[in-house]
Amino acid sequence: MTSLADKAALFKDLHRPGDPVILPTVWDAWSADLVRQAGFAGLTIGSHPLAASAGATDREGMALGEVLARVREITAAVDIPVSVDLESGYGADAAKLVDGVLAAGAVGFNIEDTVHAEGGRLREPREHADFIAELRSAIDASGVPLVLNARTDLFLRQDGDAADRVDRAVARLRLAAAAGADVLYPIGRLDDEALRRLTAELPLPVNVVAMPESGDRAHFAESGVARVSFGPFLQNHLAATALGVLRRW
Repeated sequence: MTSLADKAALFKDLHRPGDPVILPTVWDAWSADLVRQAGFAGLTIGSHPLAASAGATDREGMALGEVLARVREITAAVDIPVSVDLESGYGADAAKLVDGVLAAGAVGFNIEDTVHAEGGRLREPREHADFIAELRSAIDASGVPLVLNARTDLFLRQDGDAADRVDRAVARLRLAAAAGADVLYPIGRLDDEALRRLTAELPLPVNVVAMPESGDRAHFAESGVARVSFGPFLQNHLAATALGVLRRW
């Protein structure tokens, strides 16, 4: 049986710029098993679809314990690597988050810079990097090389002036990289110029979000991306398809 540490190391190795790993975003054991059956090398659990499946809201509408309980159901259902979106950390300290991820059987997690418990404010760049550093220290102490995916919401929120948004994202994510992140996640709609700048100027593998029904792996590969996930869009696409079937009746 592959140990969690070995699985985490294998998961990290999947992140290759120009040869992106596709990690479909799931929300329960059923959707995770569909991804496994389709032959993907790993998957990620999204906070938005997870909350929707539980009748809760995104932006930390579920408690950390509830999230981790669902993660355990998913990791018990599939043997491929699982990463989980932990939003901004649910107000927990680094050690509690890392211990929870390990106990749930996941091998990686996202941390974003929007603080939902404090009115949705954006962490300052150094503040976010300091939290990443605390998480890296807790990961290193655990002995399991969990893949730490540092996310910024600058593009998602359309924060500040668009003219220098890429510059600000690069500066923010470089601090996260220096603090110990493994992957950098500038979530949001990115035009080709912004995407190429980010992959060229950032020192670590870059994660992007794509539309599962229309995204193009070759395009992301050519742009230097290392990881592609789907956010809420796979669940949305399946829901639209299911509604079409149901409405026929």
